Amino acid sequence: MSAATPVVHVLDDDRSFLTAMARLLRASGYAVRTFSFGAGLLESLREGGTGCILADLRMPGMNGLEFQEALARSGNPLPVVFLSGHGDVPTTVRALKRGAEDFLTKSAPRKDILAAIERAFARDARERDERTRRLEARSRFELLTPREREVLAHVVQGRLNKQIAWDLSIHERTVKLHRTSITTKLGIASVAELTRWAQGAGLLPELDGAARHLPSGP
Repeated sequence: MSAATPVVHVLDDDRSFLTAMARLLRASGYAVRTFSFGAGLLESLREGGTGCILADLRMPGMNGLEFQEALARSGNPLPVVFLSGHGDVPTTVRALKRGAEDFLTKSAPRKDILAAIERAFARDARERDERTRRLEARSRFELLTPREREVLAHVVQGRLNKQIAWDLSIHERTVKLHRTSITTKLGIASVAELTRWAQGAGLLPELDGAARHLPSGP
């Protein structure tokens, strides 16, 4: 399989269940990898990979919820579908609140399992695209000087050049020069586009913090 092929990663300490589920999924046209321990799956995902995870809840060592927490902190947080024989309402709620795509019993109909996998695949693709966009935006943001970031922070708040100059204790023509440089580096001209770009990149909190810091000179 290619690196871009989405894979269903099945995590369960029951070898017979792993074998049966892998057979069912492969017969349904999916690429499958099986794991008996969460640590092994986490290590494997460090090398990349797309798709989703079907995980049991009760496993020796790292249980399903602990695995979910560790996965969320990793650099490749694939969507998780819990498939367990030991689910209860409080545990289900905890798993879903922490971002699980679904929580099914092992006796769930085949169609429900496959539907959950398809939703998880679609979610992984969306979230992966979002992370890529944010990384690209962050790379462009890093091209800005500290002063340009301060000017940008005020621009996305709708401040005029004269107001920015007053806030930062610099000349208005200097603000204009910084804005020209920002436009060149980011490739974005209008305030509305800059604001949408900063919001989509997750930079608004950082820019808001920069706007609150008012240096005493240029």
